[in-house]
Amino acid sequence: MQNVEHLPVSLSQPERKSRFSWLTNLLPLETIKMAMQTIQAHKFRSFLTVLGIVIGVMTVVAIASILTGMRNSIVSIVEEYGTNNIYAFHLSTGPRLGNRDRSEFQRKPLSLEDAEAIRQQADAIESVSKSAFLWRVDHTIKFRGLAYKEGDIQGVSPEHAQVANISLAEGRFINETDDEHKRDVMVIGVNVAHALFPNQANIAGSQVEWLGKPFEVIGVLEKRKASFFGESEEDSAVYIPFETGRKLQPQSWMMLMMRAKTGQMREALDQVEASLRRTRNVQYNQPNNFDISTADKMIEQFDGITKGVGLIAIAISAVGLLVGGIGVMNIMLVSVTERTREIGVRKAIGAKRRDIVNQFLFEAMTLTFLGGILGVLLAIGVSYILMFFIPSIPAAIPLWAVVTGVTVSIAIGLIFGVWPARKASRLDPIECLRYE
Repeated sequence: MQNVEHLPVSLSQPERKSRFSWLTNLLPLETIKMAMQTIQAHKFRSFLTVLGIVIGVMTVVAIASILTGMRNSIVSIVEEYGTNNIYAFHLSTGPRLGNRDRSEFQRKPLSLEDAEAIRQQADAIESVSKSAFLWRVDHTIKFRGLAYKEGDIQGVSPEHAQVANISLAEGRFINETDDEHKRDVMVIGVNVAHALFPNQANIAGSQVEWLGKPFEVIGVLEKRKASFFGESEEDSAVYIPFETGRKLQPQSWMMLMMRAKTGQMREALDQVEASLRRTRNVQYNQPNNFDISTADKMIEQFDGITKGVGLIAIAISAVGLLVGGIGVMNIMLVSVTERTREIGVRKAIGAKRRDIVNQFLFEAMTLTFLGGILGVLLAIGVSYILMFFIPSIPAAIPLWAVVTGVTVSIAIGLIFGVWPARKASRLDPIECLRYE
């Protein structure tokens, strides 16, 4: 006879039910199923109810995707130019909201003495490049009847190619001889090359006309892989020797671009700031009358802008979410009225107030959850459509925005569904059964 202790033991139906009761309590599948059936029975009404939530979630996710894409583009550009670079200018630089402080225009521009002092005193600096902005001269460059008027003309020192990680598609960059002898030569960007030499294969060595005299094109810049909205500032650049630029416009503003030695970024920043404060006679109790920027600072400045834009987007979406929440509350109150007899029947056969509350709360949350999902899908669709038709617009769908949008939509259903659910649970079953 077989030992009873070795017989396989099977759980009875009540035991299995009790073992998995926690799952039923956590996920009231029957309640959610009833909510889905109610929503399916009134599709158009449900869609109109959550339209505000759809618009609110879509706005937040779409704006977040564009801002995230723009930030990724800026990070890529900064990395391509060099993460060890330091930029010094007498005015504030980098992205910002609003106009520059008018007091900044009273500052004295940087000078050659400033650059030379940094080169001699800052031993953590590997190289110093000088750039002169020529805004008072005519920017029109001509070649055989063609003209280009949008060139960003700068006088740059030979170190600029190394500091800015410049690559050439053709020819060479400005050298010490060009700068020392103030030669009439230039290196042009791809937009300038395409405008003046549309069908010419070899551009280096060509003679263009600028300011009424010939300039030799000695090189063409290679287009940057990373760009903002498909364009880089170098695409329209026209680089001439720094001393040539100073000869044409002696009072031009100058920017210094420096590369710190590997692992010495902090020391380089301190040395550059100390050097500029000495040469510009800034007292110990006075603020800097110049601006120093780094790659990290530029990204931080952009993050500050995105926070402002993000707050505006949240404010806009909050209106849509509020309207959607009010719509959900209204439609749930209507639903309570329409299903008064159903509530009475459920209470008559033993349903508790908690069951009625859960039924209407989950119906409201299911409704807003579907609205949030629809808003996310529409935002993703809008982002991809924009990228398809306007490839220069960067976009990247951030996971946090998707999760936040869906979570907020569920919370809206929970908050605005409480009153209708409590109202339904407090109905008298006898009066409900008498309701016509």
